[in-house]
Amino acid sequence: MTAFFDTPGLLPAFVSTNRSRVVGAGADPFEYDRVTGALQDLLDWPQALERAGRGHLARAVEAETAGHHLSAAAGYRTAAAWLHCATVLPHPDRDALARAEATADEAMGRALALTEPDAARIEGHGFVGWLRFPSGVVRPPIVVIVPGMDSSKEEFHDVADALLPRGVAVAAVDGPGQGLLATRSTPEPAYEKVMGALLDLLGARDDLDQDRVGVIGLSLGGFYAAVAAAREPRVRATATVSGPSSLDWSQLPPFVTETLTQRCGSADAARAFATQVRLDPLAATIPGPILVVDGGLDHIPGATNGAPLAQAAPHARYLLVPHGDHLLGNARPDWLPATTDWLATQLGADLPRP
Repeated sequence: MTAFFDTPGLLPAFVSTNRSRVVGAGADPFEYDRVTGALQDLLDWPQALERAGRGHLARAVEAETAGHHLSAAAGYRTAAAWLHCATVLPHPDRDALARAEATADEAMGRALALTEPDAARIEGHGFVGWLRFPSGVVRPPIVVIVPGMDSSKEEFHDVADALLPRGVAVAAVDGPGQGLLATRSTPEPAYEKVMGALLDLLGARDDLDQDRVGVIGLSLGGFYAAVAAAREPRVRATATVSGPSSLDWSQLPPFVTETLTQRCGSADAARAFATQVRLDPLAATIPGPILVVDGGLDHIPGATNGAPLAQAAPHARYLLVPHGDHLLGNARPDWLPATTDWLATQLGADLPRP
């Protein structure tokens, strides 16, 4: 077994550390405690969380069959969150990861079909996701939601749900090595390539304002977002949440090194990727405004948080939430409304008409 799974006291520590993350993704906290409380070994995490997700999926199908579309949509979204969160550790069963992510993607699609029929599938070189529109807004600005190392487009419902009523369209995507693409591709540190391909696709539409593009990146997605802000001129405003300014492979904990090794395909490729996660050469070149959000309790060995980015970027604002953990799942009221307000303001978003 790998070094990560040999860590003493791993199961209770992993369950505790990931509680705010899974609950933030859409799981009920009491159900999380029941599901994880029954675990005897962390290797059983994927099966247990996938089973919970499939239970919600079955109930959503029953609700849809009975014509209860709101309940069905909520159930599909909850199922998608559980199914994705089943994948958030470097488990040796890669087929299970692919199966869970594919079912999560299908569940989110079914939810949107019931409640947001104008939502569109978007797919291109290096990305796949959903484009969602605010109601009552003509040619809205758009914000791209960029997930992190082991995240996916299904994890950040709350971010999208906060942006939409502020008059902003949302493109939530899986990029290389993420979500639906986790077993089909490897992470891309030159994320401006992914962002450029995505914005090229969106630029062909006449229902979006391509001159008002923002991006929010979470965890490693914060690094990707900052890279895109520096190198993709169409990005007008950027927010990062728990994003690293740099990684030091020699200091990173086994969870991170083993996850990157899986996602990159080998330890050598993962080390090479980690050496490219450095924002000091780029931060000063970011031309637009950037909001950097950190949690004061977010301490990952080998990962430098966002403060250096905020200090070096010429138009940066820094929001430190002292009691916030990684992704600040334990402190959403302290950053999510302010961050989505800030993005909407920077992009000149119009509030939806009643």
